Amino acid sequence: MNPQVDKYLIDGCMRCKYGGTPQCKVNNWQEELEMLRQIVLETGLTEEIKWGVPVYTKNGRNIVTVNALKDSANLGFYKGALLKDSYKILEQQGNVQAARLIRFTNTEKISDLTDVLKAYVLEAIEIEESGKKVELKKNPEPIPDELLEAFEQDPAFKQAFYALTAGRQRGYIIYFSQPKQSQTRIGRIEKHKEQIFNGIGLNDRYRC
Repeated sequence: MNPQVDKYLIDGCMRCKYGGTPQCKVNNWQEELEMLRQIVLETGLTEEIKWGVPVYTKNGRNIVTVNALKDSANLGFYKGALLKDSYKILEQQGNVQAARLIRFTNTEKISDLTDVLKAYVLEAIEIEESGKKVELKKNPEPIPDELLEAFEQDPAFKQAFYALTAGRQRGYIIYFSQPKQSQTRIGRIEKHKEQIFNGIGLNDRYRC
């Protein structure tokens, strides 16, 4: 058990602050998070803090994470897309291609699924040890002309955009492409420039 995780359970994730308001509500889910933590530790993974949240690793490779959103405690799988998910409990967040999570809002559900969750974690470990990788689709949607023009006008913005993960890039491309009016597309791009420069995904402000 890592004492830094003890601190996380008490103080929460200080990384996720936007406008001075913490978006992760760890204090609301301490009991649920502690239960998830114990289940993961029983699989023999190493407990660390990365990016401000508990991450569980095997030989330095990220396997799962235990963290809190405003409305739930979560067990997240870095390569969740490769899990069999026999119980259909995994959830995809936005346009993230590889990761999956399971949300909890009470300890009873965690208790009922203890053996299932442990099996999922063990399967995730096997997948990582096998060397399997999630085949990511790179920009499956066409980039809107307005975004290409913004790149041409501001090379630093282009660099910041392509520094984002593939999933975050795709999320923005889909969002910027939705409006029918070109002016509306431009407005969306301008509104989110600062967020992109800061390395933040479209929906990151809502999760920890």
